[in-house]
Amino acid sequence: MKRIFFHYWLLLVLVCFPVAVVFAAGENYTLDPMHTAVVWHINHFGFSNPSGKWMASGNLVLDAAQPNNSKVDAVIQLNDIVTGIPELDNHLRGPLFFDVKKFPTAKFVSDKVEKTGKVTALVYGTLTLHGISKPVKLLVMLNKIGKNPVSDKDSVGFTAVTKIKRSDFGIVAYLPGLSDEVTINIDAEAYKQ
Repeated sequence: MKRIFFHYWLLLVLVCFPVAVVFAAGENYTLDPMHTAVVWHINHFGFSNPSGKWMASGNLVLDAAQPNNSKVDAVIQLNDIVTGIPELDNHLRGPLFFDVKKFPTAKFVSDKVEKTGKVTALVYGTLTLHGISKPVKLLVMLNKIGKNPVSDKDSVGFTAVTKIKRSDFGIVAYLPGLSDEVTINIDAEAYKQ
């Protein structure tokens, strides 16, 4: 009887161990560039708070069992900025602001996830913008994990917010009238291949 129990236990361990290893490593998702947007807001000389938007692409490793092991790596093509005003888009692409000919992309790479609630976390990482890399902290909320009814792919959605100082990244045109602090709102969907 002991021998049968031992063989059953060994079989169970051998069958479950690879599953546990795969699950512990997290699941790989691709950020959907059609549904992943980075929107910024800045104060314009106290008169208004205009915004601009980019779509983003990248990868996400989501470890639902151990969220602290999750990671994100996202890229923005800065030339693709949209404010709704073509003349302003061109101005922002130029050397006074994003200087997209010299710095065509911005990148965020996480290095730490700290779960703060059932569906919330702080995601720490490095933002590289305008050739300068600085630490950034995102306040993130998990919106949903499930099957996307349109694509029929397993998907996950997040909302995040952060604030940065543009002067930290060498973007100083029109300070202080055009505010240094920039609020960034992120909505992201990612799917499994």
